[in-house]
Amino acid sequence: MSVGAVTPGPVPKEALDYFRAKGYKVGFDHRDVWQEEHATAFTVAKAMRLDILEAIREQVDTAIFEGRSFAEFQRELQPMLEKLGWWGRQELLDPLEGGVREVQLGSPRRLRIIYDVNLRTAHAAGQWQRIQRTRKTHPYLLYQLGPSREHRQEHVGWAGILLPADDPWWQRHFPPNGWGCKCHVRQVSRREAERLQAGGKVSSQAPDLGEREYINKRTGQVISVPVGIEPGWTYNPGVISRLARAEQLLAERRVAVAAEVDDRL
Repeated sequence: MSVGAVTPGPVPKEALDYFRAKGYKVGFDHRDVWQEEHATAFTVAKAMRLDILEAIREQVDTAIFEGRSFAEFQRELQPMLEKLGWWGRQELLDPLEGGVREVQLGSPRRLRIIYDVNLRTAHAAGQWQRIQRTRKTHPYLLYQLGPSREHRQEHVGWAGILLPADDPWWQRHFPPNGWGCKCHVRQVSRREAERLQAGGKVSSQAPDLGEREYINKRTGQVISVPVGIEPGWTYNPGVISRLARAEQLLAERRVAVAAEVDDRL
């Protein structure tokens, strides 16, 4: 029960549900749509037109649904973006700071980032949903390193952390924890957790490496970021999406109740 490297193959329904529940949000810079907003809004930096966002989103959706490889994703999407004029280096107006800048629009590298980030966070959010359903039989999560050639020092130190699934540490450290981060968690039973603890192969204390202040120069927002996590990744996508869905259901219920009251009057 873990999410490691993004590889072709069937994707759990929860991952697709998470992705399809998102709205749209336009942003010039990746810092314009920030932190938890990514759990509820689909965005691509410098994709300033809805038709471009829709084309990218459609291909990401297909990649998740069909388990497509990056090569297949790129083969389908790149011609669309070239036709829409969203490719290569171009001049583009920055609506927040004003002025026209030469920027990189579509490129193979950017498509790789779009593919990896969206599939990885969808996997993570979907896994979180399954964790909530199976916590009684598998109440622990084990932090594990992914297949990256190089690992962040802090993430190496987190490998082998075994904590209950409801431990607050997972609210901010549930991977991925940065750009290109391939760390993942494995859900384990109580019996396996006891065996791992007895063997001395895990640590059952949430590590605290301290916090650092980060200022989003695009928005002015000041946040506290745990050491070892990149700014913009200090959230659990599965938790945020669940909260957003709960709020949506509550709002729909309020509308329905108000309509019932109106009918009675």
